[in-house]
Amino acid sequence: MDNQGFISVEFLFSLFIILIVATGLLVYSQTTMNSSLNMESNFNHRLILDNVANAISEVDSNGEFYSKYLKLPISDKNYVLTLENNKLTIEYENKKGEKYIPFIDSYSTYKMYPGRIYVIEKTQEGKILIK
Repeated sequence: MDNQGFISVEFLFSLFIILIVATGLLVYSQTTMNSSLNMESNFNHRLILDNVANAISEVDSNGEFYSKYLKLPISDKNYVLTLENNKLTIEYENKKGEKYIPFIDSYSTYKMYPGRIYVIEKTQEGKILIK
């Protein structure tokens, strides 16, 4: 009896197919994970935008001399919030999200940065002031 091994063509072909399928699954899983992380980041920044817009609307609806403290959360990606007239904008990683806040009249354009505490108040003239 001969103890030397041999590899059949069918075995090589099936091994090649298994390697192709495994590589495809790895690429697919990596793409899916990157996509879900990107969606999570977008969702978190959208929540920040909505929370700030709600705080500004709350101050506006409660009348003159009402104020509220707002601390912007620190996230994994740096962002900048800009309030200009009645439009609140968040910018991060070459992405931009906007939210319109109706009936808001601000003194000027305000830029807000993560990790800082801001006071939002409504003045006697009915304008929104952010300090």
